[in-house]
Amino acid sequence: MTDETTATNTNDSTDDADADADGVFHLIEEGDAYVTQGRTITDADVMNFAGVSGDFNHIHTDKERMADSMFGGRIVHGMFVLSAATGLVWQHRSVEEREAVVAFYGIDNLRFRRPAYVGDTIRVSMEVEETRKKPDGPGNGTVRYAMSVENQDGETVLSCEMISLLE
Repeated sequence: MTDETTATNTNDSTDDADADADGVFHLIEEGDAYVTQGRTITDADVMNFAGVSGDFNHIHTDKERMADSMFGGRIVHGMFVLSAATGLVWQHRSVEEREAVVAFYGIDNLRFRRPAYVGDTIRVSMEVEETRKKPDGPGNGTVRYAMSVENQDGETVLSCEMISLLE
């Protein structure tokens, strides 16, 4: 993709059949970047994630105990932030991009940079770091993105490299 919106295939008509067979992988270039819409984290998000994950650690669930802690209050599960971030990325993708996703291939260098709190609004910045064509197997290639999740104050709460397998 060459801008923050969905890129279109600009190949001439003789290349259209090949482009259709290649999905969207061939359209993605190193340096392509976008920022998702925001999402505000609610108390219900935190408690539901605790229930689904089984992580009822007091740092996430006990308001009174955490009031005097070094965090100054309850903090959001880091894995919830990662999960919500992948959801924001999914929502940002076009229908064609969603259809081209074969698999969530992996995450490298995951770091929780600072806590997120109930009431924070997060958004995700993504930049293509690398595309790697796959000569065989499912998908046409992998795309490695530098992913940064920021709160409403522009502070990075999470960073990682996210890898997707695409048609």
